[in-house]
Amino acid sequence: MSIEEVRRAGPEAGDAGRRGGANARLTGAQWRTIVLASLGGALEFYDFIVYGIFAPSIAAAFFPGTDPLVGLVLSYSVFAGGYLARPLGGVLLGALGDRFGRRGVFLFSLAAISTSTVLMGLLPGYATWGFGAAVAMVALRLVQGLCLGGELPCSIVYAVETAPARGGFACGVLFFCVNSGVSLAALVALAINTAMAPPDAAAYGWRIAFVIGGATGLLSFLVRRRLHESAEFAAMRAVASRTPLRELFRGHGVPLVLGVGSSAATSVFNGMMFAYLPAYLVRVLQYSPAQASLAQNVGLATTSVGLLVVSWIGDRMPRRLLLGLGAGLLVLLAFPFFAALRDRSLDVVTLFVLAGLVAALINGTFAMVLADLFPTRVRFSGVAVSYNISQTLFGGTVPLIAAALVASTGAPTSPALVVMAFAAVAFAASFGLKRHGGRVLAA
Repeated sequence: MSIEEVRRAGPEAGDAGRRGGANARLTGAQWRTIVLASLGGALEFYDFIVYGIFAPSIAAAFFPGTDPLVGLVLSYSVFAGGYLARPLGGVLLGALGDRFGRRGVFLFSLAAISTSTVLMGLLPGYATWGFGAAVAMVALRLVQGLCLGGELPCSIVYAVETAPARGGFACGVLFFCVNSGVSLAALVALAINTAMAPPDAAAYGWRIAFVIGGATGLLSFLVRRRLHESAEFAAMRAVASRTPLRELFRGHGVPLVLGVGSSAATSVFNGMMFAYLPAYLVRVLQYSPAQASLAQNVGLATTSVGLLVVSWIGDRMPRRLLLGLGAGLLVLLAFPFFAALRDRSLDVVTLFVLAGLVAALINGTFAMVLADLFPTRVRFSGVAVSYNISQTLFGGTVPLIAAALVASTGAPTSPALVVMAFAAVAFAASFGLKRHGGRVLAA
């Protein structure tokens, strides 16, 4: 069955997805839809990694003449600034997606993200534009943030509405594909650092990485044009909410709070693992770039495989228990993890494998948990608002807070406090999911 046939099938397609139950296999059309939906999220994670790997070089280009550690903090401030725009983007794009459909929002967001990524790579530095260069970089990050506010939430909604009975596993497949953006970023960074002399890589290697990512996104946009409206929304288009935000905030306040809280562990882990730790390992703990890159990629591979297994299990047992277990383990193990990195008491790759196994418990469950809190009429808005508030509060600020803690305290283990505090929020939120979940199969 083609994607076009899924669209024309309307409610029957959604009913088929429900009748299959947790043991049903994803059809070819469902696989294609999920993979197409993952393209923008992959670019988001690519940008995440590239910024983290090249943060010192970006700091030198836009904040020269400052102490290297201060420049790194300023660079992470620009990174965090993009996240501040995400909740607004989630509100705007989520409302449009619930009112008029998911597809148009999906196409617009990917095109805007890709274009701004290319422009970031081409942007002149401080030496050419002075303070205006930093202002322009912030502006592009804000555009990215606005559009990313709707991109990954829409991917989650597409995956769940494509295969409701297998929504957990569909989200697992989605994030397995999204993680390919991390692998691509690591490969590009490795190629740049291998092929270019260190001064050249520091001067403009990061620009090449951004241009490659943006160009890949624009190619992905052409492919995504084949994607059609989700069957569940197509079936209810005639009765779609005219004021989804009003309906969301008036009738789903508690699920919104639970969505923000239950995503906190994923947000802090991804912010720490992908954006902060690459530079932290090299600049603070003096690991070699090769060691940092290898550990990060092995950890990512562990998480990617693990989340597929966890998402499969989550369709067969209460996924809130898996989420709570993962968040609890983050609270308990964050300080031992950073202490072992500092003391080199355990091989860094082994440490990242263990971290990846814990992360699989939260990354393999949180997306379906979010979607399950909201009915179809306001699902896009609900997922977008809760996910982006969580990403802003607990993800985008992580590199900035962690770098500031290390700079102010001089303690290499101080970033563990951030992980422990934010993971505790997710652990607490998991206890409220039983009462307010179950909306996907009830639609």
